[in-house]
Amino acid sequence: MKTVDMLVAEIGSTTTVVNAFHSIDTDAPIFVGQGQAATTALAGDVTIGLYQAIACLEKRLGTQLAWQEMVASSSAAGGLRMTVHGLVYDMTVKAAQEAALGAGANIYWVTAGELSDADIDTIERTKPNIILLAGGVDYGEKATVIANARRLSHLTCPIPIIYAGNRAVSDEVRQILTAGNIPVTIVENVYPRIDQLNIEPTRREIHDVFEKHIVEAPGMQKIRELVNGSIIPTPGAVMKAAQLLRKSIGDLMVLDVGGATTDVHSVTEGDPEITAMLVGPEPFAKRTVEGDLGVYVNADNVLALCDNSKLCKQLDCTPQELTILRTPLPATDKEKLFAGYLTDMAVQTAVNRHVGNIEHIYGPTGRLTVARGKDLTGVKWIIGTGGALTRLPVGLDILTNINAPSSSNLLLPRQGHALLDRHYIMASAGMLAQKYPQAALGILRQSLSDD
Repeated sequence: MKTVDMLVAEIGSTTTVVNAFHSIDTDAPIFVGQGQAATTALAGDVTIGLYQAIACLEKRLGTQLAWQEMVASSSAAGGLRMTVHGLVYDMTVKAAQEAALGAGANIYWVTAGELSDADIDTIERTKPNIILLAGGVDYGEKATVIANARRLSHLTCPIPIIYAGNRAVSDEVRQILTAGNIPVTIVENVYPRIDQLNIEPTRREIHDVFEKHIVEAPGMQKIRELVNGSIIPTPGAVMKAAQLLRKSIGDLMVLDVGGATTDVHSVTEGDPEITAMLVGPEPFAKRTVEGDLGVYVNADNVLALCDNSKLCKQLDCTPQELTILRTPLPATDKEKLFAGYLTDMAVQTAVNRHVGNIEHIYGPTGRLTVARGKDLTGVKWIIGTGGALTRLPVGLDILTNINAPSSSNLLLPRQGHALLDRHYIMASAGMLAQKYPQAALGILRQSLSDD
């Protein structure tokens, strides 16, 4: 029997991974090993897959395992489902969306202005884990957010609500929702002044509320009983790792291609000259999630973007045979080639949706040059994590191709250096960082080493 300091479980939509770490309270933390198995949410209990992943790790190590601490992240059963509601789409709504996405949420419904009967019906059908209510700069417009609080107080299901709007009506919003038996938490305004984002307090609260209510996936309550640490959304854990790493190595972006989604995280201030041209504020740490781009569950969507005739020629197969090549764990050379092609297309598409661009517009004084969206031109490091990028032989090539061509109007990295999370531990490092940041940084550096 071998005892390790910490076991970190990552329960994904298709795969469950466990990583073991030791000596995490020293200057020389050790990545002991990794086990994985198929996620078993569809079988009715995600703990089945968890125990299978632990058994896989024990088999690789040749011994049974015990652990001092266990934490977990989850994106199973749709992950963290949220709806977001604000006042003006390009202001409070966008700020609230950035906070929710940065925390690792999948956003299922977004509204601006007063909620309608149809909006309430959609929320009831969607059954989000958390509702994020915002609206108004501090001491600004009050009526809309109060009206929305009243509408939400009549929800038939008591969905937890985080209020991150105009601080002048915080107490009134709390009273309205509490009277309707709706759990409510008040945090600082995500958009306290025009063109100012204040995202981090909301991100932290989303993680806290998620952990209290994470019982949606079959068996997740058992996971809650197993762990003696926290449970947060897997994308939120990756963002924590990215923010920690940026303090050490500089501006970076992280690509995480999974079976169901593709996430892009960027942590960068951007070029000061481009920032001065921005038409709206962008968060320092930004995440976008493409729910239609995955290499297994959503492979059909990615295939629709590809040149299938070219792909079939490269793979020497018929269009009908492409379906056979789809697998959560590619094993044969042909399966790996197919998965690599899908991964490349998912990355290209997701990055183009994440990044901002330079535009030329015409006004009364003539042509103006403006910037919209996230500026990645100063990104030094392009990091790949997730099973697709870290386990396929073409991962580094896919990441290197992200750098901007000289003629592009997209604000892509100019000279980003590609790195792979070779041990596939980025989400686990984010979990580890909550209590052991130095150990997490050391583990990340080991995994990203070019050696």
